[in-house]
Amino acid sequence: MPAVYLGVRHHSPACARLVERTIGQLRPAHVLVEGPAEMNGRLDELLLGHELPVAVFSHYRDADRSATSWAPLCDYSPEWVALRAGRAAGAEVRFIDLPAWHPAFADRTNRYADAEARYAEATERLCRHFAVDSTDALWDRLFEVEPEDGLAERLDAYFSLVRGDAEADGRDRVREAYMAAWVRSALAVSGGRPVLVVTGGFHQPALRALVDDAPGAGGAGQGGPGVPADAADASAAGPEEWATGADGWPEVPVPPAGASAGSFLVPYSFRQLDSFSGYQSGMPSPGYYQRMWESGPEAAADGLLRVVVERLRARAYAVSTADLIAARSLSQGLTALRGHPRPARIDVLDGLAGALITDDLDGPLPWTSRSALAAGTHPAVVEMVAACSGDRTGRLHPATPAPPLVHDVAAQLARLRLDRPPGTVYSLDLMDPEDLERSRVLHRLRVLAVPGLTRTAGPEHGVDPVFTERWESAPAAGREAALVEAGAYGATLADAAVSALTGRTHGIGARADALAGALFDAVLCGAGALSGPLLSELADRVGGVRTPGPLGEVLATALGLWRHDRVYGVARGPLLGAVIDGAVVRLLWLVEGARGAAGVDGPRLRAVAALRDAVLHAPGLLSVERETVTGIALRISRDRCAPLDLRGAAFGLHRALGTGAPEDPGEAVHTVAAGGADAVGDWLAGLFAVAREEVTGSAAGGPASLIAVLDDFLGNLPDQDFLSGLPALRQAFAYFPPRERERIAARLLERRGLHGSARSLLRTTADPLLTVRAAALERDVSRLLTRYGLGAAP
Repeated sequence: MPAVYLGVRHHSPACARLVERTIGQLRPAHVLVEGPAEMNGRLDELLLGHELPVAVFSHYRDADRSATSWAPLCDYSPEWVALRAGRAAGAEVRFIDLPAWHPAFADRTNRYADAEARYAEATERLCRHFAVDSTDALWDRLFEVEPEDGLAERLDAYFSLVRGDAEADGRDRVREAYMAAWVRSALAVSGGRPVLVVTGGFHQPALRALVDDAPGAGGAGQGGPGVPADAADASAAGPEEWATGADGWPEVPVPPAGASAGSFLVPYSFRQLDSFSGYQSGMPSPGYYQRMWESGPEAAADGLLRVVVERLRARAYAVSTADLIAARSLSQGLTALRGHPRPARIDVLDGLAGALITDDLDGPLPWTSRSALAAGTHPAVVEMVAACSGDRTGRLHPATPAPPLVHDVAAQLARLRLDRPPGTVYSLDLMDPEDLERSRVLHRLRVLAVPGLTRTAGPEHGVDPVFTERWESAPAAGREAALVEAGAYGATLADAAVSALTGRTHGIGARADALAGALFDAVLCGAGALSGPLLSELADRVGGVRTPGPLGEVLATALGLWRHDRVYGVARGPLLGAVIDGAVVRLLWLVEGARGAAGVDGPRLRAVAALRDAVLHAPGLLSVERETVTGIALRISRDRCAPLDLRGAAFGLHRALGTGAPEDPGEAVHTVAAGGADAVGDWLAGLFAVAREEVTGSAAGGPASLIAVLDDFLGNLPDQDFLSGLPALRQAFAYFPPRERERIAARLLERRGLHGSARSLLRTTADPLLTVRAAALERDVSRLLTRYGLGAAP
């Protein structure tokens, strides 16, 4: 007897009922289900008696690739019903799809992600024909609210149409060839009894062609010894490519040597299943379809009306009894007008929207497409979507196996007394060894994205002089699932945190801001002494940063921790040494090649200041000599194509690091002054950012030369030039703290032979720019009065 193929839409109540009914009628020998074949030896675990939804979480990691994916199941998933009903009917039940780690699933986080995007043209034609807005509304119209008679034939016609218009890619063809091998094997050992095949509808026509229409159909696939090396290129994959084991079934591919892979059950939630939250597959609005599965379309419609009104009233949104009656009447009218034999989800939602929303909306209603809710969505629409989504979260049976990480975390939390009930506040003294260990455990959980404990206070960067932390525990939905998923990173909390940080650093690329965060997280987790790969990865990422500013932040963070840290124990440690050296070398390369328009780039100037500190305070870490750095600085300071602020910073860097006679700041100012007061302001901003004390402090020749040169230059500027350059000059002198500004003001008074309070000059209540403009205006008025003989006697 040939196989019976049921093409289904994932998470469809109508398809789930069809699967259950077909199994009861056929009493098949085998039920083959699209799902991860590596779970076949663990079906008893899957059927323990969990509260659905749950998901099979799969992970894979090797030197070149890491991937995670989920295969979610709820009460009305056809795959779940096939497992449950097939077992109850005495059939041998098996998953027949490739393992989640296989290259055929590369870049796919959801095994059941539909191929709907590939047959959009066919569904768009059907939507126009049936006058509906979306594929979801079309599906309801054709299958969910229609009578069950003829459902299998309608599904066959639908999937044949959409597959006929779509081109499967090489990855899908590899999967279909593998699933076809399982079907042939089942037919070979079924003894003539039926074999039921339950897969996504996109694959059903291809499987039927591969098995029933192939030469010698019905025999077990015999084949060669392996998995196609590149699924994307295996466009002609056939049954001969899949080896058959001693038990007569296709062999399940195993991960390559050196790779880590595994699968575990995790709790799932309706929110994760909902397309309005970004889910990729199957039906939207899981709460609504759960009610439809349990009680039928009429009860689901009534339940949605009631729940939406209750949710809106709980949020003080005025909904009267008359509004409820109007919504019900509109829904019933739309059901009749659209020719639906029973109310569809869109009938109820449109009825609610028509009765409850009187405001103009900024865009179409979200159920007319498939996307997450946008910010600013009308509150009634938000509650309608939330009511359709539902708030159910699955729960695993207590006997469900868990990865080693789950047990390690439980043991560490108990040992450190961090397992207290929600609402507990943990105040940690980071100078205390036991509290520091607690902090590291909590930070490791944080970088693994395990919810339940949140840091509300503590140091924000490597040199933040804060030595305490405050953490709060709270109820955390999804904590169990997050711990299981984090088990993909390692068997212990420390190893998992290091692996997560290494992977995160690998994915950062040239984003230095994220790199600085990863570096500090590594310190907080105590990862400095744990991982050579993490250290190498951080150093490699530093070498790829393309802009000086963010790289300077990384350098400043690493250098501050390397010099001063006594809390986290990384001072003078290897974790930071390689990062500092790599950042210095890369920064020198970036700043020497910098070009740009006028203006002041504050982050770039801070990067040069960090470069100065590294050469001064950590020369033993660097692979470049101090003389090399000063030579580069001198070249940049004289390069007329370099940005002016960077030329000033390079002048200051050379002044701060040089051992010979310093460059004359007066000559440099006169060179830049050709560009006007604006140019001098930009140049001074760079200089003061890097070498403020060296050029204005008590060093020999410093204050006399630079302050005198600036005083003479600015005093000789025409009023208009001075006014135009004043903002840039003020920005430059903003690098001085108040005490140093007062010292400069005192020297200016002294230079003029005046006696008075320098401090009072700096404490004017008026805006200095406004004061200067007022003085210029007064001079202009005086000149006009004098010109026309209207000037008053003194």
